[in-house]
Amino acid sequence: MNRLRRFAPGNCIGLLLGLLLLAGAAQAQTPDTVRRPKPIRDVTLDNIDVAPGAVDTKGWLLLNQDIAIELDGAVQNLYNFKYDKAERQFRSLRRRYPNHPMPYFLMGLSTWWKIVPTNVQTKLYDKPFYAYMDTTIAKAEALYEKDSKNYEACFFLSAAYGFAGRLQAERGSWPKATVSARRALKYLELSQEANGLSPEFLFGQALFNYYAVWIPDNYPLLKPVLLLFPKGDKQRGLQQLRNVADNGVYVGPEAKVFLMRILNNEEGNPVQAMPIARNLAAKYPDNGYFQRFYALLSFNEGEFKDCERVSREILDKINRGMPGYEGISGRYATYFLGWLMQNKYKDQAKAKDYYQRCIVFSESTEDTRGGFYLYANLNLARMADKAGDIKEARRYYTEVADIADNKSANQKEAKAYLKTHKLKK
Repeated sequence: MNRLRRFAPGNCIGLLLGLLLLAGAAQAQTPDTVRRPKPIRDVTLDNIDVAPGAVDTKGWLLLNQDIAIELDGAVQNLYNFKYDKAERQFRSLRRRYPNHPMPYFLMGLSTWWKIVPTNVQTKLYDKPFYAYMDTTIAKAEALYEKDSKNYEACFFLSAAYGFAGRLQAERGSWPKATVSARRALKYLELSQEANGLSPEFLFGQALFNYYAVWIPDNYPLLKPVLLLFPKGDKQRGLQQLRNVADNGVYVGPEAKVFLMRILNNEEGNPVQAMPIARNLAAKYPDNGYFQRFYALLSFNEGEFKDCERVSREILDKINRGMPGYEGISGRYATYFLGWLMQNKYKDQAKAKDYYQRCIVFSESTEDTRGGFYLYANLNLARMADKAGDIKEARRYYTEVADIADNKSANQKEAKAYLKTHKLKK
């Protein structure tokens, strides 16, 4: 049974809100000529979540309950891919607070979520995204220069540099990404003074605490580089991330996304990731990324009824041209439906149709080196062989032999078939 146990969307390495994106650099085999950052051993990142004393929080929008209530709907719209509605409210906030970084950061976050559904492949929104983050940084720096105890300004500086650094890393701009990472870490260390004031401030530290331990444990070659960074605390990071996910207003949904991914991908605990995925998919039913992640977990955990329902919804929304629904989500949905038609409903004709559509979606997004594309070809090859169509079976097995890992069971199966089933001349 071809269940995909570890096939998850995206890659967590290089995340950490840009603070440890050197890990992504190692995966991309960054040249030795890239300069390494100077040591920053003076950063401590204590884990004590206490409210600072003698801090003037007047004008801090993160602590303004009226703003939080006002923007709750906008945040819901953002993560439900109703970008126009969300951005209309963010622009309203910008008109009233033109010198505050929050509206520019929220506009940048909305732009970021136009990039995410494509697995960060599209570059269509790169310029506006960087522009919003640069403006966030400029507005926050102005506030910080007036008051070095303005930890809200530090929060936005850390977040903006972190998000910008992540996209820079995704685009292979390692020198820029490294600079952004160091600056994000600097302001994260400062903003932690306000951890006790709002769960929003905990988000960056939670990610740092977790990945500062997870990355060197899983990528030993990075240990010398990570000696330049403070020590983390993985369990503390997960605890903080749960706190933000449960209580954060602006970064709460983002914390849930990271927690879901960490539990499933890094911790190998899909059982704990499942309720988060189910909640996100239910709360934001028009978010293609959340829907396909939930469909994936449902498939892997054998909850086929939900997997089928969500997969059909995904294809329907692709057909309707809804924002955030494109080839990657289609690749997920068609593979799951193909597998269900083949193995649950025993409808080989429909299974073949879905697998072939999965191949088309995979080719449209250039995801043809494994995963769903590999197994769609493999299952089509087996079905063709069972139907006695050697020519078609050879066509699919040839593709499997080309893309499967060397000496893997799939490649051995494909090569053995091609060797023993020759076409008659």
